[in-house]
Parts: sequence; structure tokens; C-alpha cells
Amino acid sequence: MRISDSIEQFIKDMLGEDSPEVELKRNELAEYFGCAPSQINYVLATRFSPSQGYLTESRRGGGGYIRIVRVVETGPQKMAYLVRDRIGDQLSEEEAQRIIAHLKDSGMANPEEAGMMSAALSARALAVPLSPEMKAALRARILKTMILALANKGNG
Repeated sequence: MRISDSIEQFIKDMLGEDSPEVELKRNELAEYFGCAPSQINYVLATRFSPSQGYLTESRRGGGGYIRIVRVVETGPQKMAYLVRDRIGDQLSEEEAQRIIAHLKDSGMANPEEAGMMSAALSARALAVPLSPEMKAALRARILKTMILALANKGNG
């Protein structure tokens, strides 16, 4: 297991089911894992972003800390946030995969739905003669449509 994966899992274990918030000291965490504090920053930026359902705040200095809060929006509110605020007009394949992983991890999409979404938005599926910008725009529209379908699957 890579150190980034270990740090991510450690933080997620601390958050747990009953605790939507955790406060950590960056230097202590880096010392625990035997890595540079910049590695902690990398994990926070790539694995605990708003698209994955987390907010992070940090205070630097002697008494500094990192606070990670799991956003507890669910159902239609979370879906609306993803479609309205998070996806935008263009979307990279990497960001799409992160959003899909968050949908699966949060239970908004089951593993089969997430797998189909992932496949439909892959570079292989979008291997058509379009510019990268057009592919990113198409990926964003497709994902928004899929998320709206997920939001409505219980209402049909």
C-alpha cells in the first residue's frame, strides 16, 4: 500500500461512522507516517476535496491544525450540489472518476451503477475525433445527466 493510501485510510478511519469531523496536527501526522508535511498536504488536496464530500481547513503555526469535515448532505441536496456547483461546463476524466467514487462510497450509487458510469466516461468510451475541450464538455454533460437519473431512480 502506498503512503498516500495509508494516510487516506488512517484519516477515514478516524472520521468513522459517528464522527463527521476530525482535527489533526500536520507535523504529528507526518512524523507518524515518516513523511514530509507536503505529503499530508497532497493527500488532503487529492483525497479530501469537496467533490469527494469533505471540507478541510487548516491553521499554520505552533498551535496549527488541520480540520477535516465530512459533508453530510445526502440524497437530492447532494446531487443538486454536484450538478450545480461541482461539475461545471467541462470535466476531466480524473475528476469524473473522483466524483463517481464519492457517489459509490456515500451510497448514492451502487457498485454496478458506478462501474457503468465510470466506463461511460472513460477515455476509451470518448475516443472520438473531438478536441480535448469538447470531450471534457461532453463528459460533464453526461455525468450531470447520470447524476440526475440517480437522483430520480427512487421516484420512478
